[in-house]
Amino acid sequence: MTTTVPDLRPVEVCAPRLLAGWFATGAAADHAAHVARYGPVPVAAFRHRAGRAALIETVARAGLRGRGGGGFPTARKLAAVAAARGRPVVVANGCEGDPASLKDRALLEIAPHLVLDGMVLAATAVGAREAVLCLAEGGLQVARIAAALAERSGTDPVRVRVTEVPHRYVASEESALARFLTRGDARPAMTPPRPSQRGVHGRPTLVDNVETLAHLALIARYGDEWYRGCGTAGAPGTTLVTIGGAVWHPGVYEIEHGTSLASVLDEAGGPAAPARAVLVGGLGGAWLGTPFADVAFTPEDLRAAGAVGGGVAALVVLPRRACGLAETARVLRYLAAESARQCGPCMFGLPAIADDMTKLAVGGGGPAVLERLRQRLDVVRGRGACAHPDGATAVASSALRVFADDVEGHVAGAPCGSAGLRTWLPLPGVGT
Repeated sequence: MTTTVPDLRPVEVCAPRLLAGWFATGAAADHAAHVARYGPVPVAAFRHRAGRAALIETVARAGLRGRGGGGFPTARKLAAVAAARGRPVVVANGCEGDPASLKDRALLEIAPHLVLDGMVLAATAVGAREAVLCLAEGGLQVARIAAALAERSGTDPVRVRVTEVPHRYVASEESALARFLTRGDARPAMTPPRPSQRGVHGRPTLVDNVETLAHLALIARYGDEWYRGCGTAGAPGTTLVTIGGAVWHPGVYEIEHGTSLASVLDEAGGPAAPARAVLVGGLGGAWLGTPFADVAFTPEDLRAAGAVGGGVAALVVLPRRACGLAETARVLRYLAAESARQCGPCMFGLPAIADDMTKLAVGGGGPAVLERLRQRLDVVRGRGACAHPDGATAVASSALRVFADDVEGHVAGAPCGSAGLRTWLPLPGVGT
């Protein structure tokens, strides 16, 4: 992938898009630099009814999908909110509750005005007059966005404000954000109705990830054909991915959809030790065992390879010497502690699953623990007010499959050869 981009005029070759300014200058973009590169936010062409419909149709032809983990078609969300009764609200989700992901924080630091442009354009498309950017409480991005808004000097036709949200794993789920902005309670709500039907203060609400909105800002400028100049037919465009674990240069990278996992990891210098597996999709994703080098980075290809959990664009490489069961037990303890504690699968099921995986990881309990764990996974899967239990059961189930040799040894009571070694997943406040 080219790393020197003089501008973002429609071109034939694929190049960094969201991070183009960073590659060109090595500096975060202030408003003057942003306007010099992209021009003003192009709202004039979309402010009438036909223009709004044309923008939504352009996004549909582009094939843009949400970048927050769900992968829902963005145009369908836009159309649903635009068609709903009542004055809509736009909510940009920059909370990034998954510790394995840093992409939204990087984007907000490097290219905040692309995100703000996307918020204004999304609000224009659905007929909203208000847009709210939700950020994790106490994060450095709050001051960065406040400065970016001050640089725009109130020139946007939409009122944009920033709200800080409690920094918890489930607080950034879309219904939790709508609930928080309405009642101050950042817990997921039972659906339906979805926020697009009845969200903030009962109004139709568009909730989109900040990276999704940044892509929308580029599509509005350069069109659907330009956007599809990168990626695959089913997964067009580029995406930001956080690469961590046993790689030489962990960080956030912009890659083209369809790139092989080996090439994606090469962006971070490649594995720093022989790899045993990679966690795909963050903590609510799934383990993918070797060989995975030739798997293409698209949602469909990853699912076909066995990474069925979905989740955010994050990869964590686990070296061969590490214990996948011990790492998974840490993930499950974290997810159990981060639940909203408002329904049975999270209140009782996740702690029990975490306990079973921990016992399995330390070689205690024998076959009975493994059988009980599998039964509990079947019971919890597909239940709850949100997808939190599904993410936990997906990562647990994938661990039993990918680390089957470890499972056999641990059930037999064999000592773990990885005991006492460093841990690899970035989990705040969770021990080994």
